[in-house]
Amino acid sequence: MSTSLFDATGPERVRHLFEAHLDAGLHHGAQLAVYDGTTPVLDVAGGVTGSEGVETTPEQRHLLFSCTKPYAGVCLHHLRDQGALDYDDPVVAHWPTFDRGDDRKADVTVRHVLSHQAGLPTTGFEERPGEWGDWDTAVTAMEDAGLVFEPGETAAYHSLSYGFLVGELVRRVSGTPVDEYAREHVFEPLGMDDTSIGLPDGVPGDAVATLVGFEPYDSCRESGAGLETSTKDAAALFDRESIQRAVVPAATGIGTARDMARFYACLANGGELDGVRLLSEETVAAATTCQVEVERDGTMGVPSRYALGFGCGGTAWDKYGSLSPPETFGHGGLGSIVGWADPGGVAMAYVTNGIRHEYEHGARVNAVADAVRTVFG
Repeated sequence: MSTSLFDATGPERVRHLFEAHLDAGLHHGAQLAVYDGTTPVLDVAGGVTGSEGVETTPEQRHLLFSCTKPYAGVCLHHLRDQGALDYDDPVVAHWPTFDRGDDRKADVTVRHVLSHQAGLPTTGFEERPGEWGDWDTAVTAMEDAGLVFEPGETAAYHSLSYGFLVGELVRRVSGTPVDEYAREHVFEPLGMDDTSIGLPDGVPGDAVATLVGFEPYDSCRESGAGLETSTKDAAALFDRESIQRAVVPAATGIGTARDMARFYACLANGGELDGVRLLSEETVAAATTCQVEVERDGTMGVPSRYALGFGCGGTAWDKYGSLSPPETFGHGGLGSIVGWADPGGVAMAYVTNGIRHEYEHGARVNAVADAVRTVFG
């Protein structure tokens, strides 16, 4: 019997875990990319692009779900660096009709939006996926929506509304749609060549790995955590080309683990990577500092800590390692994906095409994060 499995050290130990997840059938295909400081130290792919797909490569595009949110949020941080807005600006200062449906929305600030404290975790637009690709309709829905709670009163994850609120602020302040702004000021400068918000024109629909929803383990009780979403229904919805092409800045990012790890490595390094300055060090510090922590998130039903456009580590329910430091920042995507960084340290992105329920997903991605920290942390 070969002893290579037991003798493996360094990156090979992480690679063995990555391959074990594939062998166990936790997903059909996956990518894992890691930076140690500013140095890429791991970039692997395996499995297939769907139940009957072709081989997954590091360049294979995947649907990123809520891992899109930091990409949209960084556009606002970039505008803040340019002096075009500030975090404590009322949203109505840049978007005058925002409070049309509820005059209490005049008190919502940019900080509230970025930290899931705006009071609009649900707007009704979530239930109308056929309209998600119509930006004007989405904006009208945000304007017409009433508050679920007072701005700043608590935190409740804004699963879909976050992206339209952030995206319209970017458009109002810069005059540029958020997908174009992200391409010009984030993706292209950092060399994130396979990443976009919405599947771009000219890229065929079959370029994105097929999502597969997995049923929960029979031995695992429902935890009551996470979004009330059927994995199979989510896979069927987000496998639609019309949804993938829609600009939904909270959910329809398209990209790779390689690009995502690069994004987080840049932020972990104070906003600069390979001579490219994305954000100032001061703005990165502000963006990744915890703004609010709640024992029970109003949407997710678990303890949550939010920075400005990112989640923060330090709880048993985050997806950045079972013992993630409180300073860790990152974001997960619906049951299938996660990216995070430790300031000044390791950055990791784990992307799969298999959607699992909250606890199973957490166990899977935390195992990988723990292995990465053991080797590189």
